[in-house]
Amino acid sequence: MTPDPSPLTTTPVPSATVPPPSGVPGPPYVTGVRPEQLPAPPPMPFLDVLLNGALAIVAYAILGVLLLIAGFYMIDLVTPGRLSRLLRSDRNPNATLIATSGITGIGLIVAASIWSSGGLLREGLIATLVFGVVGIAAQTVGMIAFDRVAGISVRSLIEEARLQPASILLAVTHLVIGVITAIAVI
Repeated sequence: MTPDPSPLTTTPVPSATVPPPSGVPGPPYVTGVRPEQLPAPPPMPFLDVLLNGALAIVAYAILGVLLLIAGFYMIDLVTPGRLSRLLRSDRNPNATLIATSGITGIGLIVAASIWSSGGLLREGLIATLVFGVVGIAAQTVGMIAFDRVAGISVRSLIEEARLQPASILLAVTHLVIGVITAIAVI
């Protein structure tokens, strides 16, 4: 049985391209060191990791809630009548179901936007904002298009006092449009 050869006596090390040291101008240069042999950057202190993570959670939560509010107003804009009145005062089950499915779809889009943003906090928040707004717009257009293609009048559904089967169809469709848009964001 032969002992393992020393890593220093095995095959030659392929050259690696590494960036020049900080402050040295010019393109990367070649050394005889593999990238995994380069020294690791110093680890962040644990408290810094916790504070940065907590800051990211708060920032994404605030942005997510703002996007949900914007999404609610988009649904209100495309729904006949004042949505808050239809939900609170009139207690309309059709408006409630359609609004609930729309908000759930928007929540999925916002969550997907946060999930796919990655990277640094500022860039992640900007990506979440852009993906969230585009996703909300895409869902709204999809909702309007399906309602028209299906030939279902949201206005007549909203005027009904009892839950209608067409409201269930629209609600499921709006939710699925939200899922499709969320997957597209990822």
